[in-house]
Amino acid sequence: MSDTQRKRTTAVTPRGLNHLVLNVRDMEESHHFWSELLGFEMVGKLKPGPNDTPINMQFYSGVVDEVSHHDIALVEREGLAEPPEQWSMFKGSSAVNHIAVTYPDRESWMEQVEFLKDNGVKINVRIDHGMTHSVYINDPNGYGVEVLYDLPEEVWRHDIDGALNYAVVLPDDEHLPDSTDYVSDFG
Repeated sequence: MSDTQRKRTTAVTPRGLNHLVLNVRDMEESHHFWSELLGFEMVGKLKPGPNDTPINMQFYSGVVDEVSHHDIALVEREGLAEPPEQWSMFKGSSAVNHIAVTYPDRESWMEQVEFLKDNGVKINVRIDHGMTHSVYINDPNGYGVEVLYDLPEEVWRHDIDGALNYAVVLPDDEHLPDSTDYVSDFG
């Protein structure tokens, strides 16, 4: 290595997460949840080569015409444990705590939450996180799924740590009122 080429002393900052791959017990049931209930579009399916063991793997995208090729992939696997009866953010044996799925704005989020409720999806908890308003549900495999919309940046940008540590559990009322009186002082 020459004097002009220096070895990095810190990691390169990533742009963000590219996609998530989840192991699932039943592809049909999981496809229904991720596609028909959460709105992801199936964009592809793994095609095994002539000597490969068949693998049931499907790929999904939230916004197909954006840059990302897929956001989530599902791999059907035998022998996965049954999901717990009650999902908990801080208890349980799943390696994945939860997956956060964001909607473009408050109105589309409220429509989506009502759609989930109308389709019998159990809302585990509803939380004002200071930077998002969220409901937590779980998929058929027991993975926690946070369905959210981001609050305006001016609410949390000045104190990201404060917003990350802010959480108010809200009642899950039948009509799901959602306050637009956003908290911006988290102290």
